[in-house]
Amino acid sequence: MLEMVTTPLLPSDYLDLFSPLRAGADLRGRIEAVHPETPDAATIVIRPGRGWRGHTAGQYVRVGIDVDGVRLWRAYSLTSPTNRRDGRVTITVKAIEDGKVSNHLVRRTKPGTLIQLDQATGDFVLPKARPAKVLYLTAGSGITPVMGMLRDTEFDDVVMVHSAPKPHDVIFRDELHDLVADKKLRLTEVHTDTDGMLDIARLDELVPDWAERETWACGPAGLLDAAEKHWSDHGVPERLHTERFRPSVVATGDGGEVTFSATGRSVDADGATPLLDVGEEAGVLMPSGCRMGICFGCVTPLKAGAVRDLRTGEITQAEPGVLIQTCVSAAAGPCDIER
Repeated sequence: MLEMVTTPLLPSDYLDLFSPLRAGADLRGRIEAVHPETPDAATIVIRPGRGWRGHTAGQYVRVGIDVDGVRLWRAYSLTSPTNRRDGRVTITVKAIEDGKVSNHLVRRTKPGTLIQLDQATGDFVLPKARPAKVLYLTAGSGITPVMGMLRDTEFDDVVMVHSAPKPHDVIFRDELHDLVADKKLRLTEVHTDTDGMLDIARLDELVPDWAERETWACGPAGLLDAAEKHWSDHGVPERLHTERFRPSVVATGDGGEVTFSATGRSVDADGATPLLDVGEEAGVLMPSGCRMGICFGCVTPLKAGAVRDLRTGEITQAEPGVLIQTCVSAAAGPCDIER
């Protein structure tokens, strides 16, 4: 009866207006504060709805936010400890060039903004059995999941090697140096503008016992590729745990015209831009998830043409029943996506 009275809206639509974070509603969060960390990064304090099931340090959360009238989803590492007393969670976002969501969150978002949330996920986490010696190897915004670990779990012997262009680009720098002063962390900063890129071979000098340490590494693909080779060459690959924010591009095609047959839109695309981004830029409603090739939330039929996997360089050609992950696939010539 109540639904008949409130048609075309449902009673839940009215409840969403007055209690959007209530139990039983779609999971949302309310941004309560935006704290600048560096000129290009900020920590977003979020009060999650009652359906939030918590997280494990090192995990990430997908956030949906309206940017210029379009709902966009991105995944960000949780940087708050798991037992924060006020029940809030934080993500720390670095604004990247041409990043619609990251720039919006860092520079335009105001307290009170409602966002969509998914439950926390990811396996870049600490083990239940605490290792005796730990190494965190990070660069740029790769420090964000590790900061969640540092805030959540103390170890007797923790070393961090972190790389950033300049001292003022180091996210959480003051807090890191407080941990150093309290003898809870040994920190080495590599400032690439003056020191050059971090050479993994320097670990023998910076952390002589690196091979004995359980290591968590997060940063650009080049750093992680070098780390994986280094650990493997020394016979200890099982002690290295990595988290990749973006797929590494090993080869690119020539690009081509991408047709989204369900909407009738066609756009030119290069051979390095994920088709998910191409579709969103064209205003096509694209399913998405982690945007890293992990969750398969973006899987879409390839009706015609060919695409290249940005992680492996493998070419996939259209044939009946072929599905592709649009977040890690780029145009390898003209192609038709069923969206």
